[in-house]
Amino acid sequence: MRNRPLPPISNEDRAFAESLVLYEDSDIIVFDKPSGLAVQGGGGVTKSLDDLLVAFAKSNGKKPRLVHRLDRGTSGVLIVARTRPAAAFLSEEFSARRAMKTYLALVQGTLPEAGEGVFDQPLVKVEEGGRPRMLAARPGRKGSQQAVTGWRILSRSGGYALMEMKPETGRMHQIRAHLMSARCPILGDHLYGTGRTSADRLMLHAQSLEIGVPGGGRRQFTAPVPSEFLALAGELDLDVSVQP
Repeated sequence: MRNRPLPPISNEDRAFAESLVLYEDSDIIVFDKPSGLAVQGGGGVTKSLDDLLVAFAKSNGKKPRLVHRLDRGTSGVLIVARTRPAAAFLSEEFSARRAMKTYLALVQGTLPEAGEGVFDQPLVKVEEGGRPRMLAARPGRKGSQQAVTGWRILSRSGGYALMEMKPETGRMHQIRAHLMSARCPILGDHLYGTGRTSADRLMLHAQSLEIGVPGGGRRQFTAPVPSEFLALAGELDLDVSVQP
């Protein structure tokens, strides 16, 4: 079967896609996805990272494959596979929970008294106004899924905090829903918090990903903290230099 022709990509979009690359080899490409760029199309999305992957297509017309997702508002590390075998390998890393993800979040609310802990709270997907979201659920509720997120407070200032989040499971909106349930939602979260009244973007950053790679061994990939994240943290007197 011949490959379906790929859509054209402008020189501007090609340059933009290439500017996001943190690392690449014959098996993988690692991107620093900016907040606001959707990973996939649909729902009124006019341009997604998946669309931009055309810039890295092989001469046979095959483009890289997505193997995991970040929410549109989340910035940071995202890995894609250049080949089908690499995609299968990386998908198994995620499904077997061997991929270790670390996020940074700016939050506001009733902060935990402890400095670190684990949110072990099942989540269930619901539809509200035609938009899916995740809510904390009682154990055993029909449709609920196990969701576990390790957390650590890196810096506090009044009712604000910089938190390190380490999800052990990969549920939709897991970190966002857990923090809302803990009564300290992420700044700028339009679905689980106060949206643009608290920040111009979702203040959640996928800082690092440690994962086995098709070429052998494990690698850690890190995305720098975005300038707007740093600026807001500074305004809130939160010390972003205290990082993992």
